[in-house]
Amino acid sequence: MSVRRPLSFAVLFLLAATTALAMSSGPGAPPPPIGTPDKPDIPSGSDAVHGVATARQEAEQSYALSYEEVGKGNQDLEDGKAKNAGKHFRRALDHGEKAVLLDERYHEAWNLVGYSARRLGDYDQAFKAYDKCLSIKPDYAPAREYLGEAWLEKGDTKKAREQLVWLEHLGATVELKTLKDRFDAWTAAHPDSSAAPAAKPATTDSTNATGARSSGN
Repeated sequence: MSVRRPLSFAVLFLLAATTALAMSSGPGAPPPPIGTPDKPDIPSGSDAVHGVATARQEAEQSYALSYEEVGKGNQDLEDGKAKNAGKHFRRALDHGEKAVLLDERYHEAWNLVGYSARRLGDYDQAFKAYDKCLSIKPDYAPAREYLGEAWLEKGDTKKAREQLVWLEHLGATVELKTLKDRFDAWTAAHPDSSAAPAAKPATTDSTNATGARSSGN
């Protein structure tokens, strides 16, 4: 008994000391999530430091809303609801225009503006938006494809073919195949197109509201 009692006191003392140390140090910080990119350096005084969204973040939010409306519009077209589709594409255009207003270098948003405008039959705005997108990023294949489709819808096979050449040069096989299929279908439906003069872009033509591709941005 005289041997066990000091030993039990020593054990109790060690347990108490360990508990006190753990409580004084507080809970450990959780490890960073796997795959999280490095946190960018934020200058002192930046709005992001105080939890306020930056212009780019707001632009991305508007882009996301625009993309969502485009998807709804395309689905309505597939369901034969052209009137409802037009409403969604108008909202998509509004959100896209807000995105590029917040960040004029946002090439994906310019592409979405072009797509939405083309769905609404506004080729003039669509061509300007595609050109702006490609002036920022000339190798952006989706915009090359959509620009080719727009020119094809306007009957300008020469300019549509230029985008086919671009896509082939970029090695964009998916976009190349999509535009090539549309090009072949259009020329098959217009066998005399090679002799016809190319049409100029106009804002009064609304035939593309149901004729453009029903997926994509």
